[in-house]
Amino acid sequence: MYDGLHATLTEQILKCAIEVHRHLGPGLLESVYETALCFEFTATGLTFRRQIGVPLYYKGQLLSEHRPDLVVADSVIVEVKAIEHLDRIHTAQMLTYLRVTGLHVGLILNFNSDTLRQGIRRVIL
Repeated sequence: MYDGLHATLTEQILKCAIEVHRHLGPGLLESVYETALCFEFTATGLTFRRQIGVPLYYKGQLLSEHRPDLVVADSVIVEVKAIEHLDRIHTAQMLTYLRVTGLHVGLILNFNSDTLRQGIRRVIL
């Protein structure tokens, strides 16, 4: 479900991401952008959890544990990328994260873009 709360929250997240991209530009490691985003989230008062383990079960058996980069305000998953271009596999990864967490909104942010707006993909379950 994508509502006004999610719209406002994703707007705040994107403002932080644009600020990071404006200062750092493309060409760095994903971990650098993730750390900078955490700094911006903290500075703007956004709550977040970083690299939390999310178990995936099949018929009661643990299959694997997934680690979304960031979960903001317990509502939006943020995946940080620094790659040539986003592919369907990145959307599939986000959809998996959304299903196993029970959340509905995700943002994939590819910082290896001339402008960050070119590297934003919103995924809604």
